Amino acid sequence: MAEKEVILTPQGLRKLEDELEHLKSVKRREVAERIKVAIGYGDISENSEYEDAKNEQAFIEGRIITLEKLLRNARIINNDDVDTNTVSVGSIVTLKDLEFGDLVEYNIVGTAESDPLQNKISNESPVGRAILGKQRGANVDVVVPAGVIQYQIIDIKK
Repeated sequence: MAEKEVILTPQGLRKLEDELEHLKSVKRREVAERIKVAIGYGDISENSEYEDAKNEQAFIEGRIITLEKLLRNARIINNDDVDTNTVSVGSIVTLKDLEFGDLVEYNIVGTAESDPLQNKISNESPVGRAILGKQRGANVDVVVPAGVIQYQIIDIKK
């Protein structure tokens, strides 16, 4: 089965590479040291420090595997590839809520780097999916659990 392509911006790629490097070079050593110290306490069958360190080690190794897989399947969207006439991954889109008149600006990114608190939404999110491929001035309906939100695309930037 083919692995899913991961769409990343250059910034998202850098962030994942930095996290991977930190996990491999810093966190692995820290956890190995914690395990070594915990083993020094004696009987590991009832040693909570040892158990905690082993759990953290498993988490770190799992995250490393995940990051390596993401990076192996990455397709980088460069700023030059972003069209300001049509919403695509890499676009910065200003939307107007047609019910309340509120303006919101979203950066459309791949799922691996989405961060709604930073207004980075995934191309696979309800809003991202609804506006992809649309042009400035288009009205879109976004189906959300509370119903349907209607937006108008005000601006598309890089």
